[in-house]
Amino acid sequence: MARSEKDKLKNVRNIGIMAHIDAGKTTVTERILFYCGKSHKIGEVHEGAATMDWMEQEKERGITITSAATTVYWNDCKINIIDTPGHVDFTVEVERSLRVLDGAVAVFSAVDGVQPQSETVWRQAVRYKVPRIAFINKMDRIGADYYMCIRSMKEKLGAHAIAMQLPIGEENEFCGMVDLVSMRAIIYETETMGDAPKVTDIPENLLEKAKSFRQKMLEELATIDEENENFMIQVLEDPDNIPAEEIHKVIRKGVIANEITPVLCGSAFKNKGVQPLLDAVTRWLPSPIDRGELVGYDADNHDKKLTLQPRDDEKFSALAFKIMSDPYVGRLTFIRVYTGSLSKGTAVINSTKDKKERISRILKMHANNREDLDEAFAGDIVAVVGLKNTTTGDTLCFEGFPLLLEKMHFPEPVISMAIEPKSKADREKLAVALSALAEEDPTFKVSSNEETGQTIISGMGELHLDILRDRMMREFKVEANVGTPEVSYRETITRPGKCENKYIKQSGGRGQYAHVILEIEPNEPGKGNEVVNKIVGGVIPKEFIPACIKGIEEGLNTGVVAGYPIVDVKVAIVFGSYHDVDSSEMAFKICASMGVREAARQAGAFLLEPLMKVCVTTPEPFVGDVIGDLNKRRGQIMAQNSIPGNVIQVDAEVPLSSMFGYTTDLRSATQGRATHTMEFSKNAKLPDSVAKNLKEKVSARG
Repeated sequence: MARSEKDKLKNVRNIGIMAHIDAGKTTVTERILFYCGKSHKIGEVHEGAATMDWMEQEKERGITITSAATTVYWNDCKINIIDTPGHVDFTVEVERSLRVLDGAVAVFSAVDGVQPQSETVWRQAVRYKVPRIAFINKMDRIGADYYMCIRSMKEKLGAHAIAMQLPIGEENEFCGMVDLVSMRAIIYETETMGDAPKVTDIPENLLEKAKSFRQKMLEELATIDEENENFMIQVLEDPDNIPAEEIHKVIRKGVIANEITPVLCGSAFKNKGVQPLLDAVTRWLPSPIDRGELVGYDADNHDKKLTLQPRDDEKFSALAFKIMSDPYVGRLTFIRVYTGSLSKGTAVINSTKDKKERISRILKMHANNREDLDEAFAGDIVAVVGLKNTTTGDTLCFEGFPLLLEKMHFPEPVISMAIEPKSKADREKLAVALSALAEEDPTFKVSSNEETGQTIISGMGELHLDILRDRMMREFKVEANVGTPEVSYRETITRPGKCENKYIKQSGGRGQYAHVILEIEPNEPGKGNEVVNKIVGGVIPKEFIPACIKGIEEGLNTGVVAGYPIVDVKVAIVFGSYHDVDSSEMAFKICASMGVREAARQAGAFLLEPLMKVCVTTPEPFVGDVIGDLNKRRGQIMAQNSIPGNVIQVDAEVPLSSMFGYTTDLRSATQGRATHTMEFSKNAKLPDSVAKNLKEKVSARG
């Protein structure tokens, strides 16, 4: 089956809507669905009726928790949209969505400008080189300032932001925008639901300002497209008569090259500015073809690069970026098809795990509704049914072409708590629920504490674990008790260390013998652990080296100070010996595990705690109380900034262990008028006095 004309690859746009919590991402998406004819009634977030926020937990809390996908058509283009969460606890949803998208719309609140989570999602987009356009939303709100938002994008994000529109009217007088490309005004009349904006002449009082901003825009565009001499000459000699299509071409080129971020404005809630945004998406954001060839690696030889063109007749390749449990069809795997095409019933290879899989169904998703497809093509984002071994970040391809795509990177969990079933009947159901949720969410980890026998769940924050617990109860009908949250401490070392360890057991008959010499040294913070084999010659047979490495990795899982995992170290196997009869894989694994722990003791192991980047927005009268409270929590104030409306933004780094219950305390101290966001910043050394108390607690528990 071939594609339809409007589904042609050059007409496909895979975009994400991304922003800080409460900037209006979901509201923008709901308007897009309405104007593209996908929904006949606008769903409002505050009423719990938004199409894209379909989970019960999303409706109750009025926030987006899981990224939802849908497809719409505009200007003969097919737009696959992913609406992503803004809350920092669900940042993994943004991470994996951006990995498979070709472009993004960054939404900013006109009142607040760039907020902390805006910076986080922007950095994620930069990492994956995703072209962006910006939409300044909430232009109708008191304190809205379009120009402040553009300044904050330049200052805080380092973005090359260029205004493509100017707002007409301010705050509750906001009624439309000036399009600087066509030099026409777009006016919205309140009673028409925004679906028939009037295109007219620019109001007299804005004409000079519009001309000035247009000239600046053209000059900036000319500098980013220096090869286009004809365009530069036109800008210098006859800027008023440059055809709009010519300007759009240059903007598109700059966006695709990640050199500029065009800025538009509007008020999605008041139905203003969404159609020009859709026009911008189809005109300026890239199709899969514009993103260029796909680069991967040979699964059998990681040094060998493989390149593919984004075409339907190319070899098939896709990336699984999300797993979801669906009560009706079972396990759904969301995939982005990069090259080739896929038919239902086809056998594929999971090249990451070297496993065969079969695609039983292909589904086009619209939030939690689905439509069966016979085939998926290059550039499509679809859900498939039938994959048993595939998890987030795995590559799918056909047999005979073992391609591996770049994996996704996910942050480590920062908070843990014990969980246990309320009754024996719940025990098995709890195991199934935890397994399904851990498959869906790479930042949700399940482990068991061998000493206490407890099951430990770990996640990105209190809200994250609260939502997952709620889902267990509703979706999996599991009743469970949870303990108080605990911080995921880590251990590391201060200096290099060395250890020689022998493991000898003789009990009649064949014994156990292993001998290794290990060196350990600190690694760069955040780089993780590395194990290298520096042995020259056959002092340890090759077949025992993997066992040594596994033993070292297991040894690093349990630290020597208080039993927390050891991180950011480099371990080298430098020497050893073996016995012809008594040596075995198990002996070398045990020997290496004991040796690396002894080496860590000699290398001055100490405890690390997670520090959180906390951003508190508070009315000025309460700023002293807020700072005093953060200091009490061992916080370090990094910056204070004034925001229009007599509001102060306080940025601080605070240990996670001091932040439990902070929301309630902050509300009490500020009469409920302050808000805060919190995200992981880095691991830092735990002060000796706190470390002493923690060690005593751990030993008392043990």
